[in-house]
Amino acid sequence: MLLVSYDISDDKLRTSFAKFLSKYGNRLQYSIFEIRNSSRILDSVKIKIESSYSTKFGQSDSIMIFNLSKTCEITKFGYAKNSDMDLIIL
Repeated sequence: MLLVSYDISDDKLRTSFAKFLSKYGNRLQYSIFEIRNSSRILDSVKIKIESSYSTKFGQSDSIMIFNLSKTCEITKFGYAKNSDMDLIIL
């Protein structure tokens, strides 16, 4: 799983970057996306960011990608704690 956090000053670039990330993952907060997929897709996302977006980012922009494994412990509170619950209807 990847967790991508960004702070991009240019509105057009920020919108484009968010649309790109939304193709692969879910928005957790305004500028944080969670991407769960195969390692091939995760690698592809990182390569696309580096090849297509990194040259457009300025010194005031901040993009952080966290590689999280299945063994990472995630503690959730509030609405977030319901996001991974399974619903079974009989």
